[in-house]
Amino acid sequence: MSFESPTLQNAEPNLPPGMIQTGRGEPLVLLHGVMGSPAMWRETLPLLAASHRVIALPALGHLGGRICERRPCRLEHIVDDAERSLDALGLGRAHLAGNSMGGWMALELARRGRALSVCALSPAGMWETTKHFVGAKKLRVTAKVTRLTRANLPFCAKFGPVRRLALRDTAEHGERVPSSLLIEMADAVLACKVGADLLVTPEKFELLEANCPIDIVWSAKDRIFPPTPFAISARERIPNARHLTLADIGHVPMLDNPGLVAQTILNTIARSNT
Repeated sequence: MSFESPTLQNAEPNLPPGMIQTGRGEPLVLLHGVMGSPAMWRETLPLLAASHRVIALPALGHLGGRICERRPCRLEHIVDDAERSLDALGLGRAHLAGNSMGGWMALELARRGRALSVCALSPAGMWETTKHFVGAKKLRVTAKVTRLTRANLPFCAKFGPVRRLALRDTAEHGERVPSSLLIEMADAVLACKVGADLLVTPEKFELLEANCPIDIVWSAKDRIFPPTPFAISARERIPNARHLTLADIGHVPMLDNPGLVAQTILNTIARSNT
């Protein structure tokens, strides 16, 4: 995958091959959503690297990540793999920011004592027994459409209305997304080997007493995990977190407003230093 900002590709054998590192300072680990990749952070990453050592981790079974040996793959396995990467990096704790599945991962890593702070953007796992199936259905449709249209995407992605349509479930302003990033995202969807497992996982997020600053951040225009009912559920399950809502952005807020997302993450980190 290619990032426009200067980055260092990982070459360590004990780390996932698609991991990205850049910047200096306190460590900040970025975690992407299901069927995604570190490319999801492409526009936000350089804004964070100005003040932090930023590490964008590819998830187990996803593009750039390690192969998943256990099937069906569960969120627990994804978190185990991320913790293995933290160990290989020599990071006992780090600031964590994640979107969707990545937000859930960040919260579970906090439960394990690995977080200095957590900014969870529209975190997954806040469903009851079946409430996540509506969003899961949309993501399955996205995967199917991507398989059918990938060959024509380099041409079609040049047009803003096409990008807006392609990203209608994950972004409020898909036309703002660079065509090259849309293509990288499509390739991540096609490369994901565990999406079908994770979209029907029986797991859900359990009660967490925060042991570090935690911000739960919802997107007002989220079509995958709308604030009602998911934000309500999150308040019940993480009662001592700070709960926020950002206007005019969709489920993957880094696509709509990378600057706002970067500042939101930095605001969370600042809370750990007060």
